[in-house]
Amino acid sequence: MQRVAVIGQGNIGRKHAGIYKNLGNAELLAVCDWDKQRADAGAAEFGVPAFYDVAEMLSKVELDMVSVATGGIEYGSEHHLPTIQALDAGLHVLCEKPISNEIAQAEEMVAKAKAKKCCFALNLNHRFTPAAVLAKKWVDDGRIGDQLFINVSMWIMNPNESSPWFQIKALHPHTVDMMRYYGGDIEEVHCFAMKAPGRDIWSTAQFNMRFKSGAVGHLCGSYDIERGHPMERCEVAGTKGRFVIDDIFQEATLYPAGNMEKTVLSNPVFGGMRDFDDTFINRISSFVQELEDGVKPEDIDGSGADGLAAQKVLQAAVESIQTGSVIKV
Repeated sequence: MQRVAVIGQGNIGRKHAGIYKNLGNAELLAVCDWDKQRADAGAAEFGVPAFYDVAEMLSKVELDMVSVATGGIEYGSEHHLPTIQALDAGLHVLCEKPISNEIAQAEEMVAKAKAKKCCFALNLNHRFTPAAVLAKKWVDDGRIGDQLFINVSMWIMNPNESSPWFQIKALHPHTVDMMRYYGGDIEEVHCFAMKAPGRDIWSTAQFNMRFKSGAVGHLCGSYDIERGHPMERCEVAGTKGRFVIDDIFQEATLYPAGNMEKTVLSNPVFGGMRDFDDTFINRISSFVQELEDGVKPEDIDGSGADGLAAQKVLQAAVESIQTGSVIKV
């Protein structure tokens, strides 16, 4: 049984707390937020004590792990301090994406987890759907063959404009992680971006990438399209076949080379994933189960190191926009 606290009681933090409250192998013991009203509301909703300071909570509550669901600039500027505090206390940490909007802070977080021998994971929830996991098995089983290209797209409507790089740094930890999940490390990035009508940030972007394997990749993302459309598509192609994942979890289709019979996994109407919130359940329950099973920190699925690697790719994209050049990661 993992004894848990959730740091941050905004919309995402409340999702985390509600999930832990319903897990059979986790016990939610506290919530924390510097905003007293948010912390008190979370405490009332989940029936646990409220804290307004991380250090005080860690000194008074016996925990095994925390979720860091804070936000800040580019959704990541408030992740560093509570993560370091929790790791210093010897706790495992599941942190929201992006790991941090600053690479130096992200590197410190990963290094601290390694030094403390704690498990450090990111909420890279798109890789934890049944469709994504099955597609990874297709890759691992050799059914794609030598990879040739990976194409990913993702879009939502987000009118917020906290920085020029908000769309790139906050939205695309997910998409880049999916590309790395299937294709491995990315070594070069070139990015074009535009400011959509009425926007002051680079709200739509196209990335071209080269993987260390030699495969190439393309990513297109936007904060300018309404959610009524499907929001994500992932395509991986190789010498033996190709697969497509539609809308994160709705369907995964394998197209074997030279074979007109395709394999399809569809999200079932009954008993399947209901909506995007279910991806949080899959991701959080996976991390808790890994802790229960004693998985080594270096073997954690969707780790802090994975989040750092994705953020380095996104920083290269920012530098590419600034310079008009291909940037090595």
